[in-house]
Amino acid sequence: MVSIKDVAKEAGVAISTVSKVLNNYPNVSEATRKKVNEVVDRLGFVPNTVAATLSSKKAGRVALLIRLGQRSNSRDEINMQYISGAVHKAKELQMDVITVFMSMIEDMTVAEVTNYFVSQGIKGLIIYGMTTKDKALHKLIESGNFKIVVVDAPMVNETTSSVSVDQAKAQYDIAKKTITENKSKKVLYISGDEYGYVTGERLEGIKKLCDEKKLKLTVKNGKFSELTAREITMKFAKNNDIVVCASDLMAIGAMKALIDMDIFRPVCGFDGIMLMGYVGKQMNTVKQDFADISGIALEELAGLMNGEKGRKIVASHEFVRMKYEDIIY
Repeated sequence: MVSIKDVAKEAGVAISTVSKVLNNYPNVSEATRKKVNEVVDRLGFVPNTVAATLSSKKAGRVALLIRLGQRSNSRDEINMQYISGAVHKAKELQMDVITVFMSMIEDMTVAEVTNYFVSQGIKGLIIYGMTTKDKALHKLIESGNFKIVVVDAPMVNETTSSVSVDQAKAQYDIAKKTITENKSKKVLYISGDEYGYVTGERLEGIKKLCDEKKLKLTVKNGKFSELTAREITMKFAKNNDIVVCASDLMAIGAMKALIDMDIFRPVCGFDGIMLMGYVGKQMNTVKQDFADISGIALEELAGLMNGEKGRKIVASHEFVRMKYEDIIY
């Protein structure tokens, strides 16, 4: 079997130079790149990452790009559902999947990110939790070098699809349901991370509802933090008669604050995480099937890798009142 050492010797270059050519590093002269590629073709050299993909007879290697939670384990509960859904679908589709964490690439340039994924034999990416601050990822999407599916971000082009629930409609509907049930007039809305795409879309939904119903709306940024939501509720809940939260975690923080304040205000959340069932109070929430969304994303990525064009996919959601009996087995 031909090795990278054989290629380097035949081309008259260092092994590291062959590696840079194979991984598309930019700091290699065109003449050297051409010489190495000619030897690779002539000797029939297959890099290890490619050989592994061929030997496993799989459609292509895919990276799940995950942002770990920094303030709470609830974000990681969602991530585990994402990973579970992707792994099960990958097995069905005979695709090779690895997990990469955002922290591993957050300080890289787009060229460095590209080289990193190429060196891992990655053909496609699913990006979860992308924000407006992830400039390298935006450029990566624009480059078209990889087939990409983004979850909960609005990017679509020839090589990129997006998968998400209708965030604005879901926020509108769950808030309307809770407000109607409680005949509320003054709404305290606790929004999420200011850089998150879902934050802006959910904010559109609550603003539309309050405009239509002529409700007084107070918006505060909760940063998807239970503690911050608790602090906001302690300060502003008395002057409002309902608390609408852009995540279940913040709804839990709001509910705990209301209990400590010994006042009642209806609270609704968003996401349908299991932790909601342990709060002791039933709350309306938007339940997303994160495993199913991830499976849809992988299926869409397989289509992109087979030549299909990028598109927007709207996943389903439902409205529930989370309680302990819903989450025990």
